[in-house]
Amino acid sequence: MRTEDLLDEAYERLHRTGPEFEGWLTNHGPMAAESMVRRGHAREVHRWLDGYVRRLEELPRGTWPIAADDWRAALGDPHRLGDWLAFFDREVREQPWRAVLETWWPRLLPGIAAGATHGVIRTGHAVHALSSHEDGPRLAEFGQALGYWAARWQPVPATAAPSGSAGSPHALAGIPRVPDQQKGINHRLDQLAGVPDWTSALSALKPAADAEQARDRIAELADAATLRYLSSAHGSAIMLVHSATAPTAVLRTLPALPTTLWVASLAAAWTASAAVTAAYAPAELMPRTSLPTAPGSAEEVFARAVLHQDEHVIKLADTCLDVYQRTSDPDALAAVIRAMDLIESGS
Repeated sequence: MRTEDLLDEAYERLHRTGPEFEGWLTNHGPMAAESMVRRGHAREVHRWLDGYVRRLEELPRGTWPIAADDWRAALGDPHRLGDWLAFFDREVREQPWRAVLETWWPRLLPGIAAGATHGVIRTGHAVHALSSHEDGPRLAEFGQALGYWAARWQPVPATAAPSGSAGSPHALAGIPRVPDQQKGINHRLDQLAGVPDWTSALSALKPAADAEQARDRIAELADAATLRYLSSAHGSAIMLVHSATAPTAVLRTLPALPTTLWVASLAAAWTASAAVTAAYAPAELMPRTSLPTAPGSAEEVFARAVLHQDEHVIKLADTCLDVYQRTSDPDALAAVIRAMDLIESGS
């Protein structure tokens, strides 16, 4: 069976389930499956799904249709999740998927915190899959990703566009922590508007002068967040994954977007990464001498992530391999080992 068919089969299995389960928990199945197939582990996808789908819930039903000219009232309403899934199912069947993306990316981007950034992350994986091979299951996955993002659409409080002189590593190091490090991400994000220096820290990042520079800045941000994960993961090994995977998702989506949207994409990617950092970063970073090193090749590290089976580890490993390819920094691979040390195996 072709690799493309294995991913399509995985999507078809997963599309009988909803984007969330047990309340706010995100269905990571489509994202992990796409990563595994693209990284050469297609044969293990169905075995992994056999265990994972048992945790999931049925696809939610709609209540009343969302009209193309009256979508704003339903944006960010999780009770309309079924309606949003139905809306985007129609959109991707009636229009070219790139046209749908061009229309909805600027509408959804301000709400990049949706589902703890999983809306944009799932969209990035779906776009990556469609860019290599277009068919029905992949279009359906793209529609479900956008529908999930729209239903959970959530802005980050007190945002500010990059206007400073700092590169991504220094800008991330300057992000202040929220004072109450308890409860979930919504409680933590709600504190940001009252955090001293939050807005000035957001402004500190160096802006992009044009689209190409914006693309490079997003790549640098993904690199910096990934490398920082190694020493900060003890703050929250699962949640800090998204400080790296969210900008990676934006970066992967850029080739399918008009370049006129790239600078705004940088601002949103930076806001998402910074917000997750503020919400979950530890008070102190771990010294490098007490952290793991990367064993073997990038391919070996990803294979170990698949054996570990946790969906967050698999997604992080996918991003880490991109970072390693760009930077040749072995700490990008060591970050995967750190995640496996801290996150319970999914086996």
